[in-house]
Amino acid sequence: MIAPTLSSLAADLDAGRVTARSLVEDCLQKIAEPGGEGSATFIEIDGKTALATADKIDQLRRREATPSALAGIPVSIKDLFDIEGQVTRAGSTVLQECGPSRIDATSVARLRRAGLIFIGRTNMTEFAYSGLGINPHFGTPKCVYRRDIGYVPGGSSSGAAISVSDGMAHAALGSDTGGSCRIPAAYNGLVGFKPTQSRVPRDGMIPLSFSFDSVGCIGRTVDCCRRIDALVAEELYREHQVPALRDVRLVVPKNVVRDDLDAVVSRHFDNALATLSKAGAKIVEQHISGLDEIAPLLKNGGFTASESYYWHRELLKRGGEKYDPQVHWRIMRGEKMTAADYIELVRGRFLLTKQITMCLSGYDALLAPTTAIAAPAIADVQNDPGFTNSNLLTLRNCTLINFIDGCAITLPGTASNHPPLGIMLAASSGSDHRLFQVAEAAERALAH
Repeated sequence: MIAPTLSSLAADLDAGRVTARSLVEDCLQKIAEPGGEGSATFIEIDGKTALATADKIDQLRRREATPSALAGIPVSIKDLFDIEGQVTRAGSTVLQECGPSRIDATSVARLRRAGLIFIGRTNMTEFAYSGLGINPHFGTPKCVYRRDIGYVPGGSSSGAAISVSDGMAHAALGSDTGGSCRIPAAYNGLVGFKPTQSRVPRDGMIPLSFSFDSVGCIGRTVDCCRRIDALVAEELYREHQVPALRDVRLVVPKNVVRDDLDAVVSRHFDNALATLSKAGAKIVEQHISGLDEIAPLLKNGGFTASESYYWHRELLKRGGEKYDPQVHWRIMRGEKMTAADYIELVRGRFLLTKQITMCLSGYDALLAPTTAIAAPAIADVQNDPGFTNSNLLTLRNCTLINFIDGCAITLPGTASNHPPLGIMLAASSGSDHRLFQVAEAAERALAH
């Protein structure tokens, strides 16, 4: 059975083939399935409120007064965002005693105004500080592949991806600081989108890095992500023309993005290049000046360590022992960074962004493997040294785009006898709409 898209669900609701209540009931049933991933996917579920909201939406639909075409569709919210009346834990026990939020985060409020129904708060890497999705406090949901073994779901929006892959929600709101929407989407056969940072307000979202954080989403198709993105960016969703691939120019960097790839990732990416080329895309392999200089600039923790330490420093004094050790030591790297170190980061980012953006001009998108490795087994990365190396290789390619404040999307692909993998398309800051067009064209070609 083909999983429904937001477009098909909207059509079914409009035609009366389903109701908002039936959609919510189905999601709640999947969350509660014995032996399923529901308990590790969600930190909090508010089924009573979701059902009551569904009934109100169904009444509005009967009066032809729904606030949007997507009204009545259940979605999940990452535990990083404020929801009125609920505690925002950020996947941690450190914030357990904080009172409930008084108002919604802006992105949440915009989804609420459109009539989407919040099925629950999804699990995540504590404070969003990892690309693997491990959480020692609330459990780690398993990715869709070989659950008898248990592979990482990708992070930090781990529960967000599993909620969609397992039909516990039909789209997910997440954050993306270095791939946190794209990585779990890639590891679960989904689409994950990271917008240009300024397009979606971040108030009401617990920060990891003020410089890199973006409000992203996860869905089953490019169009699913485009619809959610339009709502949270408060833009009108319009039908758009999908270009023929023969009119699309893609650049594949010769440097960095193909270094140290798993053999299966390398084969999968080569196959995707061949498919897109055969479909007419003009693909150029080129050295992208500046990419090699990003990792050395960030080697001591970079923006993420310095900015997260600033936010966490008082919490760490009061309850540092409550943190996941893998998260704690990463944050603490920021303690030793000086003002001069931070200014060097800001200056370096400005110069490299300008340099890389110039290299990308003339192309519709950059093309790269979403991650350098396939999803590792949870048992192999729960402790160092397996965690650190796998985490770095999982985050590397995605982080390049956050560094230049670009926009990016991962498209699903499957390698035989391996966990799902992703193909990332990325573009310079402000190119979000064109990227969606190009991504839909690539999605169609790769689907065949």
